[in-house]
Amino acid sequence: MILPFKHCCLPRQLLTGLCALLAGLAASLPATAMTLEQRAELDLSEYKVTDPQASYFEVDERMAMLEQTDNPILIQEIDQLETGQSCKQLMSIDPITTRLRIPGYYPSPEAWKLASEPLFEFSDSVSGLAGAYMATGDDYYGECLMRFLDQWANDEALTNFFYDSKEPQAWFATESMIFAAAMAYSTVEPRIDGMEKEKERIETWLNDLAHQHADIQGQAGNSCCNNHFYRRALYASMVGVLTEDNELFRFGVSAIYSALHDITKEGALPMEVARGRRATHYQNYALLYLITNMQVISRQGYEIFDLRVEGNSIHEAVDFALAAFKDPSVLGDMAPHEQYTGFLKDSQYFAWMEIYQSRFDNPAIATFLKQVRPVYNRSAGGYMTLYFMDPDAQRHIVMDQEKRETTAFKGLGQE
Repeated sequence: MILPFKHCCLPRQLLTGLCALLAGLAASLPATAMTLEQRAELDLSEYKVTDPQASYFEVDERMAMLEQTDNPILIQEIDQLETGQSCKQLMSIDPITTRLRIPGYYPSPEAWKLASEPLFEFSDSVSGLAGAYMATGDDYYGECLMRFLDQWANDEALTNFFYDSKEPQAWFATESMIFAAAMAYSTVEPRIDGMEKEKERIETWLNDLAHQHADIQGQAGNSCCNNHFYRRALYASMVGVLTEDNELFRFGVSAIYSALHDITKEGALPMEVARGRRATHYQNYALLYLITNMQVISRQGYEIFDLRVEGNSIHEAVDFALAAFKDPSVLGDMAPHEQYTGFLKDSQYFAWMEIYQSRFDNPAIATFLKQVRPVYNRSAGGYMTLYFMDPDAQRHIVMDQEKRETTAFKGLGQE
């Protein structure tokens, strides 16, 4: 309860300082961030699942192109994936049914990595099977993916994750496993005949898990509305499509409206650039899920990449990220100009760029991608270069790792 000033016994000088502190804290919060209440009031009734068999890219068209391509980068990806995975070995992986609990990354990175290894194994497995199917067209890999996911569905895996507002890592980690499974499944399901009972169990499991997970709103001013919301939105859109669940699909769409609403006049996503020295990393990290989600939504026939909210489009957020990579001073007083840049050396964070570049010709992105291809992200799309790169865009990879990293930095203006 806030007491009236006349009932407060604090010294006036202390009160003045406290008021100034509170005013400063309020000023540091995103002034334009869409609240949960505002999000609930969005009328998204026009958004409906129109094609439950549409993956996040045109699978048949891409497979036909890959069969004919002479592009060395794509051929190398195909050659590596043709060796495939052993379905027998994958089926020996035990589904995660125990109470999933993960330590925080920043306080305990080594413990987090150790606890996360089974989760990474799951995402690599489903993405790898989808990639092998795309590379070979062999139903062996598609059917194996069905059997693998059905085993997890039968055991109601991942539904027993631990969540506490002070310990949300298991909740966070489950996000990527859901959309890894959903995106891989969307790639093969329409093309695998039969297995109807398996498909029904998988889709019921994914739908129940998505609802269970998304029902947790997260912390106000943080995980309710930042990059973790965008991650939940990605699985919501994809699972919504697969199961013809308009409620989940609209939840996914709502993240795009929320993000565009929040963008500053500079193009910053305020909750991401509030992360201090990792401001540019989190601006990019948010784009990884926003752009991928928009791709899923667009495949249902919506011109989501043209959407403007409060005059803002996703392109301003992209331009701001690229500008911040090149010159952190564009952050102004939103974050320190001594930014962490290690993420620029890790191509998984740029899976979104393959999608974006397949739609828009951005010279800075074109230059950067040439140094980091082939791009793979174990959960947010898998083999993105294989699925999205224009075969005329690039024919040879940069082999020298040191040169790749140095040139990639220069590709975005880093000196």
